[in-house]
Parts: sequence; C-alpha cells; structure tokens
Amino acid sequence: MTLKNDDKKYQYLLLFAMLLWGGGWSALKILTYNLPMDVIVFWRFFLMSLAFLPILYFLKVPFTLNAGAMKYVAGSTILNIAFMVSSFFGVKYGLAGAGSVIITTFSPIMTFLLVAILFKKKLTTRQYTGLLIGLVGGYVLLQLNDISLFFHSANIYFLLCALIWAGVTLLSQHSQKHIHPVYYSFIIALMATVISFIYAFHSNLLAVFSQGSRFWIALIYLAVFGQAIATTIFFIASGKLGSQRTSSFMFLVPFFALLSAWTILDEPMQLHIIIGGLLSMGAVLFINKQQTDDKIS
Repeated sequence: MTLKNDDKKYQYLLLFAMLLWGGGWSALKILTYNLPMDVIVFWRFFLMSLAFLPILYFLKVPFTLNAGAMKYVAGSTILNIAFMVSSFFGVKYGLAGAGSVIITTFSPIMTFLLVAILFKKKLTTRQYTGLLIGLVGGYVLLQLNDISLFFHSANIYFLLCALIWAGVTLLSQHSQKHIHPVYYSFIIALMATVISFIYAFHSNLLAVFSQGSRFWIALIYLAVFGQAIATTIFFIASGKLGSQRTSSFMFLVPFFALLSAWTILDEPMQLHIIIGGLLSMGAVLFINKQQTDDKIS
C-alpha cells in the first residue's frame, strides 16, 4: 500500500470517527428522557471503560503510569465528569444539535485564550482578528441580543462545557509526554466510573435494565462508538497524519451532529446556530492558519 493510499485510509477513518462523535449528541438527548443524571453518568463511564479493554489488547501498547501522568489523569477525570454533567443538563433542556455547535466551535477558541493567559503569550494582529470573529460568532450563536434568553436557556450549560473541554484539551496535550493517549483515556474512564459510582450509590443504578431498546442503543452508542472507538481512531490518525491535519476534521462534528439531530430527533435547523457556527469555525481556522504559518516560516 502506497503512502498516499495509507493517508486516505486514515482520512476515511477520521470521517467515520467524526460521524460517531456527531451522533453522540443525539444519543445523549435520548438518555436524558427517563433517567437522572447520576445514573447516566455512571453507566456511560462504566461501559466506556469496558469498551477500552479489547482496544488496549489489540493495540498492545506498553502500560506506564507514573506520578507525572497521574496529576494530568486526576485533573482530566474531574473535568470529564464535570463536562458530562454539564452536557447532560444542556442537552436535557436544550437542543442536541445546538449544543454540539456551541461546544465544538467555542472550545478551540477558549483553549487558545487559556494558553495566551496562562503562558502570557502575546497575540498578533491576525490572532486578535480571529478572536473578534469568534466573538461575533458567539454573539449570534448564544443570541446575546437578548441576555435574559441566554440566562434562561441551555446555552449557559453549553458554554460551560466549552470552557471545561478547553481545560481537558490543555491537560491531554501535556499528558502525552508521560502516558499513551489511549491508556490515558482508559484510566480517566476507569477513575470516573469509580467516582460516579460513589456519588450515585444511593440512586437506582439498576433502573437501566427496565429501559427499552432505544435507550440501550443510545447508551451503547454513546459509551462505545461515540467515545471509545471514535477517540481511539482520532489518536491513531493523529499519530499518522499529524495533529494539525487531524484537528481540522473536527469541524465536521457540528455538521454531523446537526444532521443526526434533525434526522433522529426531528430538531429544527436554526438559522442563528448555522450562521454563528460558521463564523466561529472561521475564527478557529483563522487563528490556526497563523500558527501554521509561524511553524513554516
């Protein structure tokens, strides 16, 4: 197989992974209909942990876990639980498609801002322009022309998710010096399972077994396909194609999420979500192009 064909194979796999990630928002919406947050969070992380076992066996990655890795694992575990809780309430009270667009487009912008603030990096004119475009996109996305609507909608949960995921992104980037990313995801899922079990111990965790096939399809899809399999594909492709090319595929997630929400949940395609999402994605591309040009020069 030629190198070009090999690249195509990973690009097709990435397309599949983005489709799985996008569909996860509709799956989460279905899970919010009948059972409380703590029950869903536990079973999501529990099934995700199980799904990683055959993946780790197949990849045969050497296991290493040192003190340097543990501080990133611990931080990411707490943030992953917080993200799941916020996304649960966001999707429960809002639209799954809208949530995916807000989180996916805002998170890279917030990550960039966190890096600039924490590491005191000076911004260029191009980067300031990109952030301005992102702010305009955010204004449209969150309907900030009516601030009361923002505070009484699910958007505040989605915005919190974006901020949390920016923190997850920073921790995961630094963790790769200490631990393989697939093991990193597995241990986070395992620790989150234990913590969420302790929190949900007095809840009716066995209530999931009285649910119908639609619930179980959504739960298995979210934990196994939308998380373990999609995440593993993303990490493997990142190693083969490079993080810059791989990350660009994430712009497809909002499209697939909106499409699945429209198809499965009959959610409307809201114009302000589409326009604001396109503006915010343009801002991320604008900022990333600056970083790419800096590496080339």
